[in-house]
Amino acid sequence: MRAALLERIGAPLAVRDLRLDAPGPEEVLVRVEAAGVCHSDQHYLAGDLRCPLPVVPGHEGAGVVEAVGPGVTRFAAGDRVSLMWRPRCGHCRNCLVGRPALCEAAGIMVGSGGLLDGTTRLHAGGERVHHLLGVSCFAEYCVVSERAVVPVPDGVPSEIAAIAGCAVITGVGAVLNAVGQCAGEAIVIFGAGGVGLSTVLGAVLAGANPIIVVDVVAERLAMAGKLGATHTIDAAREDVAAAIQDIRPGGVEWAIEAIGRPATLETAIDVLRPGGTLVAVGLGKVGQTFNVPLNMLVQREKRVIGSLYGSANPLVDLPRLFDLYLAGRLPLDLLIGRRYPLDRINDAFTDLTGGSVGRGVVQPWETA
Repeated sequence: MRAALLERIGAPLAVRDLRLDAPGPEEVLVRVEAAGVCHSDQHYLAGDLRCPLPVVPGHEGAGVVEAVGPGVTRFAAGDRVSLMWRPRCGHCRNCLVGRPALCEAAGIMVGSGGLLDGTTRLHAGGERVHHLLGVSCFAEYCVVSERAVVPVPDGVPSEIAAIAGCAVITGVGAVLNAVGQCAGEAIVIFGAGGVGLSTVLGAVLAGANPIIVVDVVAERLAMAGKLGATHTIDAAREDVAAAIQDIRPGGVEWAIEAIGRPATLETAIDVLRPGGTLVAVGLGKVGQTFNVPLNMLVQREKRVIGSLYGSANPLVDLPRLFDLYLAGRLPLDLLIGRRYPLDRINDAFTDLTGGSVGRGVVQPWETA
């Protein structure tokens, strides 16, 4: 099969012919129909996050099951599926208490660059090629754990199913799961990329008001307005803290940072009202830190929490998102940006880092 290969940090992705083994026990072979282009992949390409190399990136995808390995009971050939980069083992403490986004099995995949058993199905000649987060969907096919796929109902296009498996569940989930009840309360969202725009959709569903979005790309801010933001702030032109104070004197109850920049996180803490909460969603470089004023934290009882993968239970939350999409209450089609054949995958990342609007989608079977 053809796949995009990262051979060394900072190098362009190379589209190469690789060998993909048949699925092993409790694994499925998926023909990839769409793969979202996520900033987390860019972090691995740039070396901000580390994984074993060489590797096939791509962790946000959807497709059709082509074959199943021994012991697979939940899926059969022909099933449409969305891919998850956080499979739930069902046995660790985090899974048992209802927090599968923190499943301990993920550490096996991250450390080994393999699947849940720590081994790989990808090869280039005699060389071992690694999986990224147990998915590797910048390819025509991928083999993943049965625990890393969710059924996709008829009527949900593959590109929607793909972005729902990462950007949408992360952004919407950050509101519905990490924030929770916020009807009538103010929320500010820093970053209007795929996750940030998905957070806007979550804030609309939850009834937050006002919904303020901060970014430096005018086109992204315009899209945030289409999706339900009541106010937008261009951080390249305006004093963000002053603008938020004008909109919500005294500060906001909730801030969600979907970028992963220390300076933005510090601004987000500053604009909270007493008792407010910052939800950190964006990832940064390994070891990166930011400053939290101690007295502000104590005297104003502000809180800082993290939210990974929307703090979601994907086996429950993804079907909910698909139902909302089919009911017309989650306009995910507006999130889709440019589409790229596999041969143009480097163009997709150039556009991503250049501030493109919406979620770019790679379609491995399309031609330039």
